[in-house]
Amino acid sequence: MPAPSLTVGYVPGATPAKWARTWAQRHPDVPLRLSAVEPAEAAEAVRTGTVDVALLRVPCDSTGLAVIPLYAETTVVVVPADHLLTALDAVTAADLATEPVLIPRDDVVGWPAGVAVDHRPETTKDAIELVAAGIGALIAPQSLARLYHRKDLSYRPITDAPTCAVALAFPDGEQGDLVEEFIGIVRGRRESSSRGRAEPAPKRTAREKTLAKQAARAAAGKTARKPAKRGRR
Repeated sequence: MPAPSLTVGYVPGATPAKWARTWAQRHPDVPLRLSAVEPAEAAEAVRTGTVDVALLRVPCDSTGLAVIPLYAETTVVVVPADHLLTALDAVTAADLATEPVLIPRDDVVGWPAGVAVDHRPETTKDAIELVAAGIGALIAPQSLARLYHRKDLSYRPITDAPTCAVALAFPDGEQGDLVEEFIGIVRGRRESSSRGRAEPAPKRTAREKTLAKQAARAAAGKTARKPAKRGRR
């Protein structure tokens, strides 16, 4: 039988490296393979078993999947480095009202702003090239602006735009040990509490501690209390 392994898909801009390092430390004999997937294909890759789990952006078609939200990214506008908007530390939708905006076919923000350019590039990477050519601005998650950064481009956060959520997706239903272990790592579970090991006793709340102390004092008082002597008749 083939040796066990885990394949983790991830969309552009997602960063599974820290979890991969933790996996390598805890399971040096079980390979973890990282596989880049296109945003439009990420969910289907999990459904078909091409990858075991995937880091993807939501919303997405989650049919047959379980999805755990992980974090939200700031949405930014990417413009040429000499653009007027670069004079601002942050922009708003009002600042973009008359700005031509490129909307790639793999757009993950889905937030209408500015004036949409008729031409729709196939990918965000293609749109970046058009921004550099002065065709229009691009609204994207900050991680993609960083991934495709160029010296002739700059980006600014949009204060009133929705954030872009990143989630972990895996097949719905009972999971194998390797998938469960990776889910635990992503959720921050310590090695001592990994699946198959004894879970540490849950910490008591402040109220539970107070009630326990009161009960202990009451029990101690009953033990120390002597029975009253009967008086003579």
